[in-house]
Amino acid sequence: METVIVTTLVIGGIGLFIGLFLEMAAIRFKVEIDSKEEKILNALPHINCGGCGYSLCSGLAAAIVKGSAPVNSCPVGGEITSKKIAFIMETKVTNQRKMAAYVHCQGNSDVVKEEYEYTGVENCLMMAYVPNQGPKACNYGCLGFGSCVKVCPFDAIHIVKRIAVVDKKKCRACKKCIAVCPKKLISLEPVDVIYDKKHHDIQGAGAIVTCNSIDQSSETTNVCEVGCTSCGICKKVCPSNAIIIQNNLASINQDKCTKCGLCKEKCPKKTIC
Repeated sequence: METVIVTTLVIGGIGLFIGLFLEMAAIRFKVEIDSKEEKILNALPHINCGGCGYSLCSGLAAAIVKGSAPVNSCPVGGEITSKKIAFIMETKVTNQRKMAAYVHCQGNSDVVKEEYEYTGVENCLMMAYVPNQGPKACNYGCLGFGSCVKVCPFDAIHIVKRIAVVDKKKCRACKKCIAVCPKKLISLEPVDVIYDKKHHDIQGAGAIVTCNSIDQSSETTNVCEVGCTSCGICKKVCPSNAIIIQNNLASINQDKCTKCGLCKEKCPKKTIC
């Protein structure tokens, strides 16, 4: 019995000593957190998406306090979060143009040819290991197996007729879909120029090239009904020199675009929306 009591006291004493030691160490080596950093962290959405360039929201908060990141770095929080952080940092924030992910492809199952029927694993990243990198005849188009859908934390992407479609109202510009797309089809574009079926007209809606193919025009025409043929008509009619043709593909400089709508109106393939 005495042995049990002695053993219990010894173990209890060791536990008490370790507890006191850890408490003293915690006090001695405590890292003081800047009050502004803590307030900024509380203002951030805590999604840790990495869209700001930092893997964690805490990393961005620390960078903002140090001055190595601007107050409007969080794409998910948007304008509201930017203003909160600017208030904490006692500075001003410039107005941001709201951005959303956009898939530069219209090659759905109605308009693009398929070379064979694929029945394997539905994962875009796996297409690198199958013939022709996927069943679609166009090697530059959306594969339609939803790798971007799986990584989106906001349910903003869905597959419609074998094409990824982004809901610009739900998208928070976190860039996860951009990182995972093996075809590099997705980019951030201003929300005010993204095609909206409910509120779309040729005048005043902006313009985006909905194609990523750099094949010669004849090859593009053979596999897709709505692919860019680099005909150059859009460039010729653009009054602000906002369009260039490079590698058989038209692209639009959104900073120069005046939203006149001429390129959309004149494009023979309706590749510009």
